[in-house]
Amino acid sequence: MNEDLMAKIMDQVMKKMGDTPAEEPITEDSQVEEGSGFCSSGCGLTEFVGTAIGDTIGLVIANVDYNLHELMNIDKKFRSIGIVGGRTGAGPHIFAADEAVKATNSEILLIELPRDTKGGAGHGSLIIFGAEDVSDARRAVEVTLKELNRTFGDVYGTSVGHLEFQYTARASYALNKAFGAPIGKSFGITVGAPAAIGVLLADTAVKAANVDIVGYSTPGNGGTSYSNEVILTFSGDSGAVRQAIIAAREVGKQVLGTLSNDEMKSSTVPYI
Repeated sequence: MNEDLMAKIMDQVMKKMGDTPAEEPITEDSQVEEGSGFCSSGCGLTEFVGTAIGDTIGLVIANVDYNLHELMNIDKKFRSIGIVGGRTGAGPHIFAADEAVKATNSEILLIELPRDTKGGAGHGSLIIFGAEDVSDARRAVEVTLKELNRTFGDVYGTSVGHLEFQYTARASYALNKAFGAPIGKSFGITVGAPAAIGVLLADTAVKAANVDIVGYSTPGNGGTSYSNEVILTFSGDSGAVRQAIIAAREVGKQVLGTLSNDEMKSSTVPYI
């Protein structure tokens, strides 16, 4: 192939490359916060807020229909509601929502844990915020979606089961409503599935540090929507709560690892 022909071919290739549209950059409208996992693109509805990890969607209703408002038993002062629902994860969503109520002028109206996890052993979640102004409801949803990237940090999912650990230095109203956490105190949870692992995690946690047990949920006692997991919730000194969680996490990873060859990897980045 002579040099003139080669030059012509290269010239045509370069022209075609120049005609190819550049990839659209991520803007504030399509990605609220880099690395947060919260995406606000993909839907033109004003009710749509965004999506996040765990097959989670965030929505807002500026003025709830009167009849629905009555059926939902919502205080009349809350005209607007924020809605967060996910198919995988309940603890991450509740701990994220706890940060949202600290940061916004909103209240938790409902927290429910549907039996879901896309066929896995645990829960999905439904959380509803109430606010007098739609901007507060929207902001509560945004904060929750952004926080999920952090609160999924100590969730370890495999094909045979999962482990979950959560911690906050100061529990607020979402954790109080969902788990009975003492407001203003350090609070943590351990979750193990299959449920047998959850029992071991609970025992490990309370033996590792001086903590106060708040709740113990099993498949049969109504605390887990009959999911195949055991959940321990506890409060106490910040250092003690963290120590209990860390001890349970190390044991849980070893035990769950005996059931599967899957890599025991965090969903995002561990934070505890």
